[in-house]
Amino acid sequence: MSILQPVGRGGGSNPDDIKTVQILLNLNIRKRAGMPLLSEDGVLGPRTIAAIENFQRRVVGMKKPDGRVDPDGLTLRKLREGMATVFTQRHLRGIMIHATVRNGVKYFRGLKQKMPENGLNKPLRQAHFLAQIAHESAELRFSEEIASGAEYEGRVDLGNTQPGDGVRFKGRGLIQLTGRANYTKYGKARHRDFTTGDNPKLIATRPALAVDVACWFWKQHKLNALADRDDVTAVTQVINGGLNGLADREAKLARAKFFLVR
Repeated sequence: MSILQPVGRGGGSNPDDIKTVQILLNLNIRKRAGMPLLSEDGVLGPRTIAAIENFQRRVVGMKKPDGRVDPDGLTLRKLREGMATVFTQRHLRGIMIHATVRNGVKYFRGLKQKMPENGLNKPLRQAHFLAQIAHESAELRFSEEIASGAEYEGRVDLGNTQPGDGVRFKGRGLIQLTGRANYTKYGKARHRDFTTGDNPKLIATRPALAVDVACWFWKQHKLNALADRDDVTAVTQVINGGLNGLADREAKLARAKFFLVR
């Protein structure tokens, strides 16, 4: 489900729903000949209603458009059917509805490049991956663990054997890499040093690396196979070590499927 309430004439005022419909209308811009792109601001105004009516008239075939998109209605179904099947920056905005435009731009290039390189080349796999990083990063807000990392100090299971390792190797990346051992393993896989000096911080401060480490984790743990089974519980168990935030991950997956899976 992509919207919870009707949008348009007589509809609700949920900004997320309105923004979603605006994104969908822009994803169908070629079918709205003569109509400009909408501001994806979550504000319902006459231009958005006019765009809905235009789409209903030209694509849905309504002789008397009602200017309204219902959650289970034909207009929403046609908007979904009319989207491009390739992953674009606008798809990302639709999936992560609360991400800022700036953060979407910041991470999109890395996602577009790194997902196929790591076997994330099918819509269902991409939907599962994007749903999980949406939860883990609070929709691209965070690429570094908020806590100091001191709780990892002395964690031999993470390879934290030297003083200060807990803070130095705190969780970083869109799926958080944690512990000296994992930083070392990732560095060997990429033929780079992520353990000395300020190098560990690069995984959080370089968007391409924040994306790449998430893709690397996904591939290392063979999560594509679980995504192919559409098993969000099993994927969450591997990433989280438990089922924390499962309801939110499931909701984000449903949204990602709406935008990516036909």
